[in-house]
Amino acid sequence: MNFDDFRGHIYLIDDDPSICRSLAFTLSTSHYSVQTFDGPRAFLKDSLPISPAVILLDMRMPEMSGIELQNNLRQNGRETPIIFISGESLAIEIIEAMKHGAIDFLLKPFSMESLMNAIERGLTSDRDRQNNLVRDLDISQRFNRLTDKEREICRLMIRGYSNKEIAELNGSAPSTVKLHRSRVLDKMGCETLPELIGLTVDDKRRILEIFN
Repeated sequence: MNFDDFRGHIYLIDDDPSICRSLAFTLSTSHYSVQTFDGPRAFLKDSLPISPAVILLDMRMPEMSGIELQNNLRQNGRETPIIFISGESLAIEIIEAMKHGAIDFLLKPFSMESLMNAIERGLTSDRDRQNNLVRDLDISQRFNRLTDKEREICRLMIRGYSNKEIAELNGSAPSTVKLHRSRVLDKMGCETLPELIGLTVDDKRRILEIFN
């Protein structure tokens, strides 16, 4: 596969060899890299984290159900998006899977168009997740370059405190606070306070943990 054509990685987990062979061939010709596993235990033992990726996961397997694997991954912090594929499932299983973040739940036989659409949604979600991780790491590294005093002032700045209010809270002169604010903006790579505030919140408008 030409790397320029690479669209993403797919972990295919199904205990039916014919389904694994058929899907793996079709998806490979569509420029996805595909790893097949005959069950969840093989996946947990042999898979390496790759991004962007999705998991195509059968629901009914002898050793561990798809829901059980989903819960295992969630509890261990592995957030690769999951697309369930199943020949038969109870409504409660579908609800449970979607409640815990599955991208889609496709009942066999499903169309390749619906599968491809779900895969692309999953890969987009995983790319966004990976980009956010890289962004947060970069922001954390910038924040760690601040002195203890600058970190204290940075936290107050993003909560909307003025120079005068910050000076009253930490006992500094307003001119000293002004100097610290300037250094905070410089080290965080921001020109304005709104830019700093935008840098320190996530996509749900919550202040990132390192600034709490």
